[in-house]
Amino acid sequence: MKIKFTRHAQRRAKLYNIPKVAIYEILMATKLAAGRQSIVKQVAGFAYPLKVVVMVANRDVTVITNYPLKRGKKR
Repeated sequence: MKIKFTRHAQRRAKLYNIPKVAIYEILMATKLAAGRQSIVKQVAGFAYPLKVVVMVANRDVTVITNYPLKRGKKR
């Protein structure tokens, strides 16, 4: 599986101090089907769950955006 980040996703990760490793772990732990998907997972070190929006085509995964979901429950 090849994972690419859009420019928007890279900027959001930098803005919210989300390491790429955390996003890779979320993607590896999730079964992905073709098409656009939203994934919400609680990650250690963040007060809010992370939302990752991806587009899957063939075996390529493109991360469209990622950010802390502030509407989620706080720890």
